[in-house]
Amino acid sequence: MIGKMKSLQRIMDTGIIAVIRGDTVQKAVQTAEAVKEGGIDIIEITMTVPGAMDVLPELRQRFSEDEVVLGAGTVLDPETARLTLLAGAEFVVSPGLTPEVVKMCNRYQVLNMAGSMTVNEVINALEAGTDVVKFFPGNLFGPQVIKTLKGPLPQAEFIPTGGVNLDNVQEWLRLGCLAVGVGSDLTKGAEKEDYEEVTRNARAFREKIKEIRKG
Repeated sequence: MIGKMKSLQRIMDTGIIAVIRGDTVQKAVQTAEAVKEGGIDIIEITMTVPGAMDVLPELRQRFSEDEVVLGAGTVLDPETARLTLLAGAEFVVSPGLTPEVVKMCNRYQVLNMAGSMTVNEVINALEAGTDVVKFFPGNLFGPQVIKTLKGPLPQAEFIPTGGVNLDNVQEWLRLGCLAVGVGSDLTKGAEKEDYEEVTRNARAFREKIKEIRKG
């Protein structure tokens, strides 16, 4: 395990987390490989994937910690959080705040992101000890909400998920997000088993983020 701060630094360096869903272990693994081929080395496997606990160790066998930072998403309880850590997860993401999940991750010094949408939810997540606030679902508000939230809460660090695409990723990052989480806009090709499309999308996101940061 590479540790909380190193995981966070890697996420910040890459600027994007690939959120992987799927209806089989094989599809999830193939999608993750396609994303990596496109240059995204931060991969979140959601616990909604049937057999998700088999995906994490499978990917760890294929990619070293230096090659890919693996995370677990849609983690709803501390029992699942602990199992994902044992299976190789280096960060844990939840759609909302479950204080017991945050506590479990902090016990083992693993990066955790609790989902929040309102000012009260962000405050509660920070007080519970989350490292980064997952702003979700981003498509309900759009990038400008980050500027609004950072007014009273400049200490909060955000990674938005939901509604992030090539057209608005620049604004999310420009307004102060550490990185972005992207699911279907990145991986939709996998639904028809077109993994080359997934790789092309991943490459497009990586190039776009590099351009944004150079500017």
